[in-house]
Amino acid sequence: MKKTLFSGLCLLLLVVFPGTLMAANYLAQADAVYNKGGMDNYKKSIPLYVKAVEANPSSYDANWKCARANRNYADKAKKNGVEGWKEICAKYGKEGLNYGEKAIALEPNKPEGHYYFGLSVGVYSDGVSIITAIKEGLKNKTQDSFEKVYALDKTFDDGGSILGLGRFWTVLPLWMKDYDKAMKYLREFQATEHFNYSPPDGPIYLAELLLKIGGKEKKAEAKTLLDKAAQSNDKYFSDWAKRLLKENKL
Repeated sequence: MKKTLFSGLCLLLLVVFPGTLMAANYLAQADAVYNKGGMDNYKKSIPLYVKAVEANPSSYDANWKCARANRNYADKAKKNGVEGWKEICAKYGKEGLNYGEKAIALEPNKPEGHYYFGLSVGVYSDGVSIITAIKEGLKNKTQDSFEKVYALDKTFDDGGSILGLGRFWTVLPLWMKDYDKAMKYLREFQATEHFNYSPPDGPIYLAELLLKIGGKEKKAEAKTLLDKAAQSNDKYFSDWAKRLLKENKL
């Protein structure tokens, strides 16, 4: 009897809300693939997230998770040195920011859409250049998105918005960058428990900023941070730390 009632309810829902149920099914499949981790699984999850969005365009979760999958696939391709990674970053970064924008429109007061929009712009910029991204009007949108996440929940994704804002103000072109703001955010991130986690992106971002600012004390602090980061098991960041040590003769 219970089985019959359950089957009947499912059939009724399928008739009344077919898109919602299909979207939920695709979303569950996408999550299962994405959660396995790794570049290949991130890529495999994307078409499933796209189907979830197509089945239910008003699904906030489907949109922000599609943004996340696109961004993280492109980011992994860059860090793994995949052939044609710039083209991958340009293509999937663009897709990521588009889905991020859709998520923001659906739920402007939740952090995920803003966060993965900002990260997607970052990887898109890796593919097309920061100047191109700025010309496309993405500078202010990125700043607004990270600042929104910071205001809503600065602890989201292990303090990712704090780190993101610190990096944002460091890498902008000369007439836009603000090392004081960058240092404020990176010092704030340094004070969190996440600063010494792997990968050592926080220590490297801070060390690079210290070297840009210059001075004996800052150079010494940068060396300490980079010496430790160079021992990381994450090859991308370990190589980055070693490169900075060599370039700055530390």
